[in-house]
Amino acid sequence: MKLVEFTEFLVKSLVQDPDLVSVKQFDDEDDIVNIQVLVDQEEMGRVVGRGGKNIHAVRVLVQAASSMGDNKRVRINVDSF
Repeated sequence: MKLVEFTEFLVKSLVQDPDLVSVKQFDDEDDIVNIQVLVDQEEMGRVVGRGGKNIHAVRVLVQAASSMGDNKRVRINVDSF
């Protein structure tokens, strides 16, 4: 499974309206994958979670999936619109 699709699956499972989630990949450097997650302002609390626990768990799972594949570092940025 690709990292962007996996990240999108995880984030969409956290929010109430999954149609408002947008996940894109940007490659700036050779060994780092940047993933941009855009969610609705009202859903931001669900994605981040109390104390950042939800987004931390998403980052850990995506990094683990990356280490099983091409072994690149992953950065996940979450913004709202």
